[in-house]
Amino acid sequence: MKLDIGRFLVPPNCPLGEMMARMDANGVGIVLVAGDDRKLLGTVTDGDVRRAILAHDSLDQTAQRMLERKSQTAYAQPITARIGESPEYYRTLLHNSQVYYLPLLDQDDRAVGLICVDDFLWGQSLPLQAVVMAGGQGSRLRPLTEDLPKPMLPVGGRPLMEIIIGHLREAGIHRVSVTTHYKPEKISEHFKDGNDFGVSLSYVQEEQPLGTVGGLTLLETPQETTLVINGDILTQVNYRSMLTYHREHRADLTVAVRRYEVRVPYGVVESKGSAIERVVEKPTYGFFVNAGIYLLEPSAYRHIPKNQRFDMTDLIHVLVKEGRSVVSFPVREAWHDIGHHEDYQKVQEMATNGSFQNGRESHPAG
Repeated sequence: MKLDIGRFLVPPNCPLGEMMARMDANGVGIVLVAGDDRKLLGTVTDGDVRRAILAHDSLDQTAQRMLERKSQTAYAQPITARIGESPEYYRTLLHNSQVYYLPLLDQDDRAVGLICVDDFLWGQSLPLQAVVMAGGQGSRLRPLTEDLPKPMLPVGGRPLMEIIIGHLREAGIHRVSVTTHYKPEKISEHFKDGNDFGVSLSYVQEEQPLGTVGGLTLLETPQETTLVINGDILTQVNYRSMLTYHREHRADLTVAVRRYEVRVPYGVVESKGSAIERVVEKPTYGFFVNAGIYLLEPSAYRHIPKNQRFDMTDLIHVLVKEGRSVVSFPVREAWHDIGHHEDYQKVQEMATNGSFQNGRESHPAG
């Protein structure tokens, strides 16, 4: 239970950028919007922030405007409780309401505390199993990958995949499967059963490359949500926030996405027929790109054909065509795809100069 509630309170005119900074500083994915009298007006959650990112909202967007937008949704009124109830009461309310945070109010409806699901977990594992897709040959990184599969390339003196597994372990994910193809012994000989790395590891080998999702059919069909991550991704994405978002949207498949901007180094001519309407000088266009991290429900697995190449894009198209729920989860945390020499060099430099530690980007204070 968090009673230093001042760290979580923001006024209605608080901008989105400040709310994001407050969440990051507190390590908690919520802020409580309140007036000067501390009476709760509403909440802005990590999920709300990520939906705002998808909507291309400005960082100047205010908390009041975000609450007005939420007023048209099922999340218009936050679930709250009175201070002084029993822990079992709070636990039951969180569970039955399927919410992650529970603001506590006094008799005058002033915010005086905050309870999180984590307060009741006491180190329990996150209810996910993970699959690291580590079968790629890394041909674009040759000659570095002549003798090593790409996930075993060193970053700051440790294999990339060791950093990935460390992040999974820190998030409370302890059951990890690895799909391999190219030089699989380099991976299995290093990690063995995973015990030395705080996880339980199992391996399956693709005799022929099965694409970015086909290898999942070599595993036993899961009975729970599965996190799938490419073996060449270095990120500090919050897996618990991603799972909460996935469940909020009742998704069959959640795809992590990353904003990518392209700057055109010329004036772009916009015409209607032969008539020029305007010229935009060196514009920048933004897109959301696939970040190589996914959450899949067991229902999605039956759409993956066995023993044939099948990519995640194929699965997305099939699920969308059938009207299943496929949603985007924007990654606002550190994220690096190590697919080219320049990408690998950038991450190595970050590890050397100390701006990147244990797979996390660190930003100097002030």
